[in-house]
Amino acid sequence: MPEPQPGPGEIRIRIIAAGVNPMDWKIRSGYIRELPLPTIMGLDVAGLVDAVGQGETSFQRGDQVFAKVSIGQGGYAEYTVVNPAQVAQKPRSIGFIESAAIPTAGLAAWQSLFDIAGLERGQSVLIHGAAGGVGTLAVQFARWKGAYVIGTASSKNAEFLKSIGSDEVIDYRNQRFEEIVSNLDVVLDTIGGDTFERSWGVLKPGGFLVSTVASIPEGVPQKYGVRAKTLMTQADGRELTQIAAIIDEQKIKPIVTTVLPLIEAQKAHEMSESRHARGKIVLRVAEDPK
Repeated sequence: MPEPQPGPGEIRIRIIAAGVNPMDWKIRSGYIRELPLPTIMGLDVAGLVDAVGQGETSFQRGDQVFAKVSIGQGGYAEYTVVNPAQVAQKPRSIGFIESAAIPTAGLAAWQSLFDIAGLERGQSVLIHGAAGGVGTLAVQFARWKGAYVIGTASSKNAEFLKSIGSDEVIDYRNQRFEEIVSNLDVVLDTIGGDTFERSWGVLKPGGFLVSTVASIPEGVPQKYGVRAKTLMTQADGRELTQIAAIIDEQKIKPIVTTVLPLIEAQKAHEMSESRHARGKIVLRVAEDPK
């Protein structure tokens, strides 16, 4: 394909690394209808600004950036053209690989906990799928905020989750979380299905259930006296800037467990689709510039 050219008010990013998200394989599998085809996969990028459209002054050539791009803009590629409002300077303290792991998962965790549920210091939060891409960042954000953090995960991830900020870890394979915790301020559900359905009863009156995967059934929040919302993650360069600052303060860190070359995107999808990957999978598109 020809190199994309930035229009007025746009920037082009030369991609060094691309994050892999569950949404990628869902798009590939046909779950997203009315998708223009052909399309380039990938929602998370980290790289260098290498061209700036007319009138754009927020970024300059050579800036090291990261971004959540829109469906079809394409992270699994050497270049992408984006709106600067989607983009932020990447954290100074980490490289492009780790930076590419942050945008979608980081924004999903941030927007769920803070923008939607309004999690505050001293409150309690249960995070389902705590060892996953969204979960590992949500655990750290909640601990940074001063909340009491409970995560569900397999027993093999218990010590890992405690090391990044979980006060308690519930082994979802051998324990039923609703028999262990109750009266919670917030539940963040990244699993859906039966896990989502069982989460209503562990909230306190007025508590908040946020799901990244499940639709909220009509009338159910009112039945339990709680609030609920399905997250639709929004690209937001200002929030990415906040997240980058917290990373540079060494309050949180992205968890990258697998790095593969772009040509092995199929393997990356297979790993993501297994739903048992810890942290994030990242594709290396180009070598880090020195």
